[in-house]
Amino acid sequence: MVAALVYSALAMSVIVGVRYLVASGGFALATRLSQPGLYRGLDRQIAREIAWSLASAFIYGIPAGIVAWGWQAHGWTKIYSDVNAYPLWYLPLSIIVYLAAHDTWFYWTHRWMHRPRLFRAAHAVHHASRPPTAWAAMSFHPWEALTGAVVIPALVLLVPIHVGALFVVLTIMTIMGVSNHMGWEMFPRWLVQGSLAAIWPPGAL
Repeated sequence: MVAALVYSALAMSVIVGVRYLVASGGFALATRLSQPGLYRGLDRQIAREIAWSLASAFIYGIPAGIVAWGWQAHGWTKIYSDVNAYPLWYLPLSIIVYLAAHDTWFYWTHRWMHRPRLFRAAHAVHHASRPPTAWAAMSFHPWEALTGAVVIPALVLLVPIHVGALFVVLTIMTIMGVSNHMGWEMFPRWLVQGSLAAIWPPGAL
C-alpha cells in the first residue's frame, strides 16, 4: 500500500511537471512569435522560474497523487465517471463551482501572502519575476506552493465532479495561470476591460 501511494504521488508530480513544461513552453513560443524580443536578456530569470516551478510541481503532485490513489483504490473522492450519475446540467455547474472555489481561495491566500512577513518569507519568490514570463506561472516558494496544492484535492473530496469536467477545470486553470504571467495580454480588450471583467476578471483564475 505504501509503495502504491508513493508511486502515485511521484507519478502525479511528473504529470504536473510535464503539464507545466508543455503549457509554459507553448506560451513562451507564442510570445517569441508574436512579441519578438520580449524575453530578451531574461535567461537567468527564466532558469530560476523553471527551477522553482518544477519544485512546485513536485509539491502539487503529492496531494494530487494521494487523492488519485484513494479514488482508484478506495473510492475516497466525489469524482465520478458515469455521465448519467448526475443531471447533465450539473456538468457545467460543477466546473463553475470548482473555478469559483479555487478563485476565492486564491484571492484570499494571495492577499494573505502580501502581509510583510509572509511576503518576505515566501511570496517574494513569485514577485522576483520582473517582468513576468510564461515560465513564471508556478514559480512559488514551497510554502506558497503548498497553499495552492491542496485546493483541488480538497474539493474532489467534497464536491462531486465528472472526470471530464475535472479535466476541463485543470485545463482552464493551466491556461489562465500561464497566460496571466507571460507579459502581454492575449485576450481582447472588450473582455479584459468590459463588464464581464468586473464580475470575474480573466486574471483572477
